[in-house]
Amino acid sequence: MDLGIKGKRALVCASSKGLGRGCAEALAEAGVNLVMNARGAEALEAAAADIRSKYGVDVVTVAADVSTQEGRDALLKEAEGVDILVNNAGGPPPGLWSDWDRDDFIAALDANMLAPIALMKALMPGMIDKGWGRVVNITSGSVKAPIPQLGLSNSARAGLTGYAAGTARQVAQFGVNINNMLPGIHATDRAVSLDTGVATAQGIDIAAAKAQREATIPARRYGTAAEFGAMCAFLCSNHAGFIVGQNIVLDGGAINATI
Repeated sequence: MDLGIKGKRALVCASSKGLGRGCAEALAEAGVNLVMNARGAEALEAAAADIRSKYGVDVVTVAADVSTQEGRDALLKEAEGVDILVNNAGGPPPGLWSDWDRDDFIAALDANMLAPIALMKALMPGMIDKGWGRVVNITSGSVKAPIPQLGLSNSARAGLTGYAAGTARQVAQFGVNINNMLPGIHATDRAVSLDTGVATAQGIDIAAAKAQREATIPARRYGTAAEFGAMCAFLCSNHAGFIVGQNIVLDGGAINATI
């Protein structure tokens, strides 16, 4: 399917690996030029070089932490005028409700709520002026079904979801669509980290921990970054113009809900 976005330009945050990399790849395959961001310069440059060679698109890299004002300033300098924004950031660490203090919550909010909002506020006016734009926020399935040990993520991502819901209804009239993608368990470094935590807590090996978590998914497997990226590219396409303020769950059926 021709997504109708060849020649557009996208900023994809945290895109050196994992779900962000999957989104960057899928957009590049559709002919979209990229501004790729991550904190680690080495992995970022390797990912960018691979995407350039595979798809022949322009790729600019910005190694920066977007949860800081300095990082956002550096990123926005290169991303001014983009047509597409994919917000993404690694989740905060798991724990018990009693483990976290105010500083922990502020760090989670900075990374998973306030930074995406700041990028939307900076880049959407340009999209509105052009009469076309797409914003995809990568949040978490925990927005729909909270995960007990991920209280920091539950809180910050739910806040972003509320902001996006109201904002999406204000900017849709200008051709700018905001939607969220809610991943369940995907085969990424984050899954390895959480599997390791389960293994440590239960005194089992990581393969057993992974099998245990796979059994909770009706699809009986983890998702892939490529599958996730394909949905991201569709939401950024010309075919998704009537999808506004929605939360798309990609979890293999793990969340047991009618709606």
